[in-house]
Amino acid sequence: MEEFQPDIENSELGKIQIAPEVLEVIAGMAASEVEGVAQMSGGFVGDIVERLGRKNIARGVRVEVGTKEAAVDVSIIVKFGHRIPEVARNIQDSVRNAIETMTGLSVVEVNVHIVDVELKAEEKAQPLPPVGAEEYQRVR
Repeated sequence: MEEFQPDIENSELGKIQIAPEVLEVIAGMAASEVEGVAQMSGGFVGDIVERLGRKNIARGVRVEVGTKEAAVDVSIIVKFGHRIPEVARNIQDSVRNAIETMTGLSVVEVNVHIVDVELKAEEKAQPLPPVGAEEYQRVR
């Protein structure tokens, strides 16, 4: 793949430049909309940053950009019960289509990294009152 150069395209009015961060956002949005994706995974540091209140749409996405091509790595957490190979293929198709449609760049590869499986949330039981609470109410 060619090295990233800021001049992606020259037009009559000037140069058109697309930053790699823009491609990361496009890829992150496309991947997160695929059925079966629980969430994007930015790794340990990315998860801490998000807990501190900074929402990152490109979380879990790394893009290498050339003058006419792009390669994408996406890290995700899959929802329990979904077929992992099917979810991964759908992510590859969605990310490739979104980047190629929006930027005109050719996507040479979309690598999908499954880092975890999100288990179904169990129903939360109502907390039991402390032992002796009824006794306390009757005495008062």
